Amino acid sequence: MFDNSSLGLYLIAGAVILFVLGQSLFFLIKAWKHGKEMGIDKKKLKNAVTSSALFTIPSALSVLATVIALAPALGLVIPWVRLSVIGNITYETVAATEAIKAFGITTGITEAITDPEVYAGVAWVMTIGICFSLVILPFVAKPLHKKFLNASKKAESEVTEESTSTENTKETDTPKKKRSFAGFMDYVTPALFIGLIGAFVANSILGAGKADVALDGAGVLSVLTLVTSVIVSVVLEIVSKKFKLTWLEPFVMPIGMIAGMVVAVVAFNVLPESVALLEWRG
Repeated sequence: MFDNSSLGLYLIAGAVILFVLGQSLFFLIKAWKHGKEMGIDKKKLKNAVTSSALFTIPSALSVLATVIALAPALGLVIPWVRLSVIGNITYETVAATEAIKAFGITTGITEAITDPEVYAGVAWVMTIGICFSLVILPFVAKPLHKKFLNASKKAESEVTEESTSTENTKETDTPKKKRSFAGFMDYVTPALFIGLIGAFVANSILGAGKADVALDGAGVLSVLTLVTSVIVSVVLEIVSKKFKLTWLEPFVMPIGMIAGMVVAVVAFNVLPESVALLEWRG
């Protein structure tokens, strides 16, 4: 009987995590020594280490939420390893769900995978897919970064020249700023992220499921989880902006995710079974 939480898998995962921790410690020591060689004050180095450590807390909460989301299907080992090395919820959950569907399983990440071939296939898809970015980055990141910088500098230069040439015009006349390609890219990442989140939202409202499988389609719990996460995230975002709590901003998404999970668990145990299990696409 295949066990996705066997001791062997935990030992392999432990070795990977120890390697990652060792790598992090190695670069931390190297950076500390290099900072001292550059004459940076020891207090500033300590502040940099402390702030960096605190900055990882929101990421850790996101990792925890993703591990919890994937655990019913994959156990703790694979999600733990994947998100401890490189990964995030927007990729891991989609990759795992689509890989499971490719094997003809319609329950997604809601039920445990007991077939070792399916488990290995899902693990490979999650791993290979995210590694692709590591392969192409060394070749394209630096040239693209240079192009963005050059485009930005060129746009700034054109705006400066146009502003200078219109200094003697009427005060109501303002120079028309030209948008650079780098400025355009500021909108691309948010647009892609919103599109990805939109897919999750649509699935929570209209996601199709099988009639004989509970909680694999859109229903009361999926919508309740979605609404809770959105409300909590929006409220925290407003609070952080209004009171200028910049430290709160990285925590908004993880707290919203965890709040949605908590409400889903509470609602499943409190609501009548006929309501909690109601699905309109099942």
